[in-house]
This record gives sequence, structure tokens and C-alpha cells, in this order.
Amino acid sequence: RIVEDGEAGIVVFDHELSPIQQRNLERAIKAKVIDRTGLILEIFGRRAQTAEGRLQVELAHLKYQKGRLVRSWTHLERQRGGVGFLGGPGETQIEADRRIIQDKIAKLEIQLETVRKRRGLQRSKREKTPVPVVALVGYTNAGKSTLFNTLTHSEVFAKDLLFATLDPTMRRLDLPSGGQAILSDTVGFVADLPTDLVAAFRATLEEVLQADIILHVRDISHPDTEAQARDVESVLTTLGINPFDPERIIEVWNKIDRLPQDQAEALTAMAQRGRHDLTVTVTSALQGEGLEALLGIVAGRLAASYETLEIALDAGDGEGRAWLFRNGEVLSETRSDEDGAMLFVVRFDAKWAAMAMKRFGDKARPPVAGPEAV
Repeated sequence: RIVEDGEAGIVVFDHELSPIQQRNLERAIKAKVIDRTGLILEIFGRRAQTAEGRLQVELAHLKYQKGRLVRSWTHLERQRGGVGFLGGPGETQIEADRRIIQDKIAKLEIQLETVRKRRGLQRSKREKTPVPVVALVGYTNAGKSTLFNTLTHSEVFAKDLLFATLDPTMRRLDLPSGGQAILSDTVGFVADLPTDLVAAFRATLEEVLQADIILHVRDISHPDTEAQARDVESVLTTLGINPFDPERIIEVWNKIDRLPQDQAEALTAMAQRGRHDLTVTVTSALQGEGLEALLGIVAGRLAASYETLEIALDAGDGEGRAWLFRNGEVLSETRSDEDGAMLFVVRFDAKWAAMAMKRFGDKARPPVAGPEAV
């Protein structure tokens, strides 16, 4: 009714429109028309906080804009009196503008490639320490940033907004075992996420590719929670990640506090049975419910991928001792009564266990009996 009365300034369509469709609709309803991709880009542009985030949004926006030049310059050509399909001033301007945009796209892609390389170097540095990475993924507004803040005791921007997080954020995560991990928050996913957006945010999403564990956070109170889960699984598949890998994916059914008690209890019972062979845990990041259980699951999953070694070092081998503390989790350190050598029981991830065996040779072996992994 508002549109019919000509009172609408902007009309948003929840699907993609071709340039011609957009032009014809604007003429018919005499209002600015925005399609789904245009709206997402507008929101992304307002949410980007870092230089990297702004680069990613600008790249996606330019690719979107490039495909809409015909619509805008058709109007210009008519104003200038261009005729025919070849050689008109409008078409000349279209080609010129297209080249300008393509040049900008090329420059942005070079800049983003630099970002990818920098992130690769940062990951390489992290890989030199035995700290595992846990990544949060989920549909936009599922409560990832609130969960991130609660688990890491930090203050990342978290509001009831679409795409509140565009830039990957990393913080230390303390585990109940006494160990530590890196927790990474990422951009929220959305149904039918435009291909250009997935490509533009590849540098950000690559953090998910490198994660040891992925927490798929769901707003379990949302009426479309199952459809949202399928959308996230689709994006993970696009990234080359198996969304049903039981060793790597843990589902977090968040916002349980928004449901009536009987529904919450029924979902909690359902979660205990799992989903698609995945481990499922129920939480309320806002109320702090279920977070200890979640951390326990994460710690247990990480511990299962670790190896424990017993390593004997000469009492004066300070360099070797420092290497163990730097690259593994030292569970115990005792002095031998026989020769005064130091005996260490150290837990490593598989990669660092192999490096320890190579570095220390016959001084390293699986412990005959030692502290249990926690």
C-alpha cells in the first residue's frame, strides 16, 4: 500500500535483480530499488571496522557495480541522443567506466593478496607454537560474538545486528585442562551469500580453514534455525570443509534462554543424541549457561589429538628444556636419582611430537606410565 501511494523512498527485494529489472521497477514505483546483494553490501560497508574489512567490502561492491553499468549508462545515452547499439556516446562511456572499475578491482585484489600473504605468515608463526585454533562460525546474529566475549573475557563488538563481525578477531581461550587455545570469531553467514562476497572475504574465511576445531554456533530459538544451519553448511562446503566431520565440527545450540522451559528441556535431550554424528552442546552465551560443558568438550577433543612423550635431558641442557616449554605442555619435570638427568613428560600435538622425536632422538619415547592427559 505504501509503495502504491508513492510514499516509499526505498524498496528492498529479497532476491537478486538484474540491472534491467532494477531499472524498470524504479520507473514503475518511482522509488529507489535495492536487491538482496545490494542490501547486504550496504550493511557490510557499515560494519567493516578494519582496513582489511573495508577492502573486502569495496572489492565486492565494485564487482556488483560493474554488472550494473548498462542500466545507469542506458539512461545517460538516451539523454545524449545516442542511437544504435555501436558507437554511441553512452556505450563509449560504459566501456571507459568499466575499465576504471576493472583497474580498481585489480588493485584491490593485489592488496587483498598481500593481506592473505600476511595472514599466512601470521599462521606460520602460530604453527611454531603448539597452540590449537578454535574457530566460531554460524549464521549472522547467532550469538557468536557474545559467546566469544564470554569465553575469552573480552569486549568484541556484539550487538543484535546483522553482520556485526566482519573482521576475524582472535583471543586466548583458557581450557579447563589448564591448556590454552586461540579462539577466532568470523563473519556471519547468510542464506544465498553472493559468490562475490564469499570470494572477497576469502582472506577472512581462510582462518576457518586452518582451525583445529570449528564451533558451528546456531540460534536454536530462531524459527528458521534448520534452514540457517543448512546455509552455513553450504558455505563450509564451498570452502572445502566437511560440515559433518565429527572430529572437527561441534554444534553449539545457543540462545536456549529464549525458549520456554519445556522446549529448552526437549532440545537439551535432543542435543545429547547429537546431529549427523556431530557432538552437540546447548548454551546461552548471554546467561553463561552450558559454557563449562562446551569448554570441556573442546578440551577433550584437543587432548585426543595430542601425544605425550617422556624426554630425558642432561641437567645442564637449558636450551632443550626451553624448547620443551616453548613448544609443548610440560606435565611434569623430575630429577633422576641415578645420574641427575632431568626427566620431562610433555604433551604435544601430532606435528610437534614428530619434531620432538626428531630433535631429541633416543632421549624421547612414549611414557611407560605418566600423568594422564586432562
